[in-house]
Amino acid sequence: MNCIIIDDEATARVILNKICSEFDDLTVVAEFENAVEAIKYLYKHQVDLVLLDIHMPDFTGFEFIKTLKNPPNIILTSSDKNFAIEAYEYDCIVDYLVKPILVPRFIKALQKVKNILKQNTETSIQDHEANQLENELYINIDRRLIKIDIRSIYLVEAKGDYIHLKTENTNYIVHSSLKKIKDKLPDSLFLKVHRSYIINIKKIIDIEDNSVQINKEIIPISRSSRAELMDRLNLL
Repeated sequence: MNCIIIDDEATARVILNKICSEFDDLTVVAEFENAVEAIKYLYKHQVDLVLLDIHMPDFTGFEFIKTLKNPPNIILTSSDKNFAIEAYEYDCIVDYLVKPILVPRFIKALQKVKNILKQNTETSIQDHEANQLENELYINIDRRLIKIDIRSIYLVEAKGDYIHLKTENTNYIVHSSLKKIKDKLPDSLFLKVHRSYIINIKKIIDIEDNSVQINKEIIPISRSSRAELMDRLNLL
């Protein structure tokens, strides 16, 4: 976990550096005597934690926070106890430490940051796994379940009791209906343009009159579907 220190008092920065050095999993990557230089740094670098003094020349700690679009986790450090209530108004403020800072109290604040970082990591993993599942479709071919990346599908064509599912690499014939496959495909990518065809609108090459070219195939578009298709395209 990396952090920066923002405090206009040199002695305070030295003390915070010494406290941070006692933790193997915490690294001070930079320190600043004013908030302006810290803001410039944060525009270019990402940190897990900011140890922030409240009373500083030009910028207060709260004014500093307001300048950041996505502030990192912040532990306020101050000799003034009177701003604790105001600190609760900021979601990014994890804790409020009153100087002189005691190590046991710092450990407690640091653990709060670790818990937040752990929770954010777990949430990111879950979101990634959910997105992966949304991009996958399993089809039954000769009693085998074959996984297909939904984004690779460019055309679905109905033929009687079967559908032809065409991807960038392989075509499949599946015993299913167009309606059933339509319910499995994300509306953000696919559109039924004809009673027999569903297309991936991201794979469109050309549109002319009442037809659309997908890959090397010319697909008819019904009048009712053409208007919706035009609405969903990024037209110049």
